[in-house]
Amino acid sequence: MRTWLKWLNVVWLWAMVPALYAGNTSREVLNLNPSWKYSRGDDAGAARPAYDDSAWERVGLPHSFSIPYFMSKDFYVGYGWYRREVDLTAKQLKKKIFLEFDGVFQEAEVFVNGVRAGSHVGGYTGFSIDITLQARKGRNVIAVRVNNLWHPDRAPRAGEHVFSGGIYRNVRLVLKSPAYIDWYGTSVTTPDLAQNDGRSSTVRVVTDLCNATGSEATFRLQTDVVDAEGRTVASVTDDYKIASGASVQADQTTPTVEQPICWSPEQPYLYKVVSTLSRKGRMLDRTETVLGFRWMEWTADKGFFLNGKHLYLRGANVHQDHAGWGDAVTEAGMWRDVRMMKEAGFNFIRGSHYPHSPAFVEACDREGMLFWSENAFWGIGGFRADGYWNASAYPVEAEGRAGFDRSVKTQLAEMIRIHRNHPSIIAWSMCNEAFFSAPAAMDGVRALLKVCVALSRQLDPTRPAAIGGAQRPLGKDRIDLLGDIAGYNGDGGTILDFQQPGIPSMVAEYGSVSADRPGKFAPGWGELQKNGAYKGLPWRSGQAVWCGFDHGSIAGSTLGKMGIVDYFRIPKRAWYWYRKAYRGVEPPTWPVEGKAERLVLTSDKREGVRTDGTDDVMLQVGVQDAAGRDLSDNPTVTLTVVSGPGEFPTGRSITFSADSDIRMADGKAAIEFRAYEAGTAVVEARAEGLPPVRIEIGFVGDCPYREGVTPVVKERPYVRYVRETEKEILTFGRNNPTFASSQSEGRASGQGADGNPSTYWQAAADDPSPWWMSDTEKGLLLRRIKVTFPRAATYRYRIEVSSDKEHWQKVAENSPSPKVENVRVVEFPVEAPTVKARFVRVSFKDNTDGLPAAVSEIEITGVVAD
Repeated sequence: MRTWLKWLNVVWLWAMVPALYAGNTSREVLNLNPSWKYSRGDDAGAARPAYDDSAWERVGLPHSFSIPYFMSKDFYVGYGWYRREVDLTAKQLKKKIFLEFDGVFQEAEVFVNGVRAGSHVGGYTGFSIDITLQARKGRNVIAVRVNNLWHPDRAPRAGEHVFSGGIYRNVRLVLKSPAYIDWYGTSVTTPDLAQNDGRSSTVRVVTDLCNATGSEATFRLQTDVVDAEGRTVASVTDDYKIASGASVQADQTTPTVEQPICWSPEQPYLYKVVSTLSRKGRMLDRTETVLGFRWMEWTADKGFFLNGKHLYLRGANVHQDHAGWGDAVTEAGMWRDVRMMKEAGFNFIRGSHYPHSPAFVEACDREGMLFWSENAFWGIGGFRADGYWNASAYPVEAEGRAGFDRSVKTQLAEMIRIHRNHPSIIAWSMCNEAFFSAPAAMDGVRALLKVCVALSRQLDPTRPAAIGGAQRPLGKDRIDLLGDIAGYNGDGGTILDFQQPGIPSMVAEYGSVSADRPGKFAPGWGELQKNGAYKGLPWRSGQAVWCGFDHGSIAGSTLGKMGIVDYFRIPKRAWYWYRKAYRGVEPPTWPVEGKAERLVLTSDKREGVRTDGTDDVMLQVGVQDAAGRDLSDNPTVTLTVVSGPGEFPTGRSITFSADSDIRMADGKAAIEFRAYEAGTAVVEARAEGLPPVRIEIGFVGDCPYREGVTPVVKERPYVRYVRETEKEILTFGRNNPTFASSQSEGRASGQGADGNPSTYWQAAADDPSPWWMSDTEKGLLLRRIKVTFPRAATYRYRIEVSSDKEHWQKVAENSPSPKVENVRVVEFPVEAPTVKARFVRVSFKDNTDGLPAAVSEIEITGVVAD
């Protein structure tokens, strides 16, 4: 019996794109990406408005803890703080005020003027924080405490990527009328489009309306469907009575739109839905939601259909990180990624393996790229015990399961709410390779996937729920049939069990060929080479190569270099193979060996580059001979900002060489270049023995760069981060989270563990019981504790350890006959160590003007306990 799944009515783009309509709406949207201060580490006092952050690094968003990052398998795990000031007028304070974040990895605590305004857990979905009560006239200090700590009850628990912390996507300040349209509060579908074969359809618009005016009132919602030329093609208006402090869902259906232009990869035509909220003729709020008329059908026996026509999905998996900037990619960088896959002839991208930025999916909508949106529940082969992102995908211990289930379901619901109006999205995926879980956890995996499928169908019945990476297990315990679509990775495309499984399916990953650029002029079919499966099977919906771009991975660079485009966004020869096979474009002449005579420095654009953190330019440098032929020679090349604004991930200069993580390969190198001040940047490329070459880039924005006055970006020399590994004797302390009973001005707790003996924590003068504590974030069998004080003196203290911060064990003290000390070392037995702890606390008995309580550095050595 033929199984048909008709998934109709999906349309739209980028729900709730707020816009500022000067003079006729009260909504204001302010980009907050520039002008932040950042400090790696933890500091309990950093939320205070009067906190001195003058020594912190000046950064712009998007930002990552790991910048500069170049595919290392290790990355900093811990805390980071961000601070920024915003001025508000008395008129603005009459509005509802929100902070909107597109993504923070992984936990964000938001403070406004020293008061905790809200928090969010989940590294790949955005959130909105109402700061109306905390805001005040004039100067407002926003502080965000971020951590990327691994937790057993948070998704993801594992994955072959990197998990760098930071505010790595856009941030906005949004001011709305007290009566307003909620955050991502508009849902748009076309319920009649499929049954009318695309000839006509009504538009159903469900809008979340909120009333915070303080009294019950009647509001008018006008909803207009507008085509790309600005013509209104349908309109509906209704009145809604909303109680004070309440919200309603306004469910409207427009008159029929005749002969709509349908969205497709060949013709990504977009309409928009304009929602206008008013009362007594006065506009209160207005939003735009981009709409694409299209319908789709996944079938078990004939594949995928779009707008009634069969379409074979030819695609690539795409991770979000880029060379140098890591996950902190601009919108321009995301659009380049989508365009590169489109140019190669692909019509499909799988968002591996987490919800991507709204800007990325918007680029898919506008470029005409179908998109598979995936939740952050995935596993890693060869998983280990809990403690890092190489653990079992699903919790082994029962106490972590309820929290993990909530985390997965919450992120799934957020992903659907944020992205539900994108016409490019054709499936919600519940997971990737979640079977990489301990055998005892597999019942939990299956139960959670069933719940997620039901939740997905409830939240968006217009799209199918997919099980991604479903090639294991085999037999009665298989998970591929738990959803509406199965996506098979690797050998799953050829395993007999998964041939014509009875539900729609596709090969979600194939290939996995590791190669440094340039690589081979070949597709790398991998398992699909068997029996000619790469040619496509009539019942299969499509296939996606692993992967589109090189990416960072905790599994190392071998796994990370499986892209058909390298990490710096220069195509490998495999990309040219696909472009020729799918689009008929011949490859260029490959670089050859020769005598280098000159450098060539180019940019993808030269003028009008925005300075709000959403834009950048791609600089590429190459080597040519006297005849202008591209050479494969790899001299060491340095790019430097000679004058004007701008920064590389490493600061004002960056050096490429053949034997470095910052690579010059096959005669080319590239890097993304951004600025947060307006002006003309002059960038020079130099290599020994070759004449230098320059390029000018024009940046535009409200904040001008003034030579010699505007502070230049801090230099960030690249050093590959190395994580202390498990099963070894490890030393903790430096840059681990720290806490203290108090601190004096300029002597934060983090200065007691920053690796710099000349800086130190010091308690406040009026602290009667001062203490300082280090959190190693590991359960350790202790070998050694070394505490360094700022100077040699008679400190009166005791050192205690604990596994839970509740039960403390004293291991040393300087009492009752105190000695003059600068350093105190506590040794533990090497043979059969018995003292287990995570936290180390130094408590002081005295805190006088002559000898205040203080810690300069701490080192904690031990073996990670099993």
